Amino acid sequence: MTVVEANGARIPAIGLGTMTLKEAAGVELIAHALKLGYRHLDTAQAYGNEREVGEALRASGVPREQVFITTKIFRDRLEPGEFERAMDESLERLQVPFVDLVLIHWPNPDVPLPGTIASLCSVKRAGKTKNIGVSNFTVALLEEATRIADEKIATNQIEVHPFIDQSKVMTACKSHGMAVTAYCPIARGHVPGNETLTRIGKAHGKTPAQVSLRYLVQQGMVVIPRSSNKERLAENLAIDDFTLTAAEMAEISKLKKPDGRVVNPAFAPKWD
Repeated sequence: MTVVEANGARIPAIGLGTMTLKEAAGVELIAHALKLGYRHLDTAQAYGNEREVGEALRASGVPREQVFITTKIFRDRLEPGEFERAMDESLERLQVPFVDLVLIHWPNPDVPLPGTIASLCSVKRAGKTKNIGVSNFTVALLEEATRIADEKIATNQIEVHPFIDQSKVMTACKSHGMAVTAYCPIARGHVPGNETLTRIGKAHGKTPAQVSLRYLVQQGMVVIPRSSNKERLAENLAIDDFTLTAAEMAEISKLKKPDGRVVNPAFAPKWD
């Protein structure tokens, strides 16, 4: 599997987004994904399924050291001291001594960023995570975070798919050696019916979703598609055996539109 290297992190390019995968069915599906060959699991405290992710890892029989685990600390636990407690709770729920990556899930303007970044760096130094990162950070927030941090920030996890223009944030990430991790890479179901992606997919014997994932991975991004369908899980993993042409990449990049964003909660920052 392709690995994306960024600021010391080695992140498997295709991960499993686990949001909504809960209880026994979630455990079974995540364990199945690991047996299929997934080696990157993306969870978060806000998903309420860290226990299930840990249980699935143990049930899969795949050694812990072979799986890259990402979790995220939500915006209501970003105060120094509180952040560290939240980190310990995640490890306890996952039943692992460390994660491979921990992220600030959403910025919170009510909590000064310097304190949160100091806590983020401290959990890395304490060996509770191998790498640190952020999620939903704008260019201005990235500039501030990298200025403050005394540990390298490995990634910014943001919404990326063919219908959204994230070029400004992506350029900022690149300038700081960070990877871009794309969440909602299939745009919450908007990709499958798209005429351009369907046509390009047919030319390669692939689905529109596989084309969308390939488009992102081919640009050096990490993708974390979520699916509760076992067949789709296998499809999402099978994108390393074809390459999109420069013309196809250019055509897909023209699908961006001003209203392409699908995740925009009331507490979101002012997007670039």
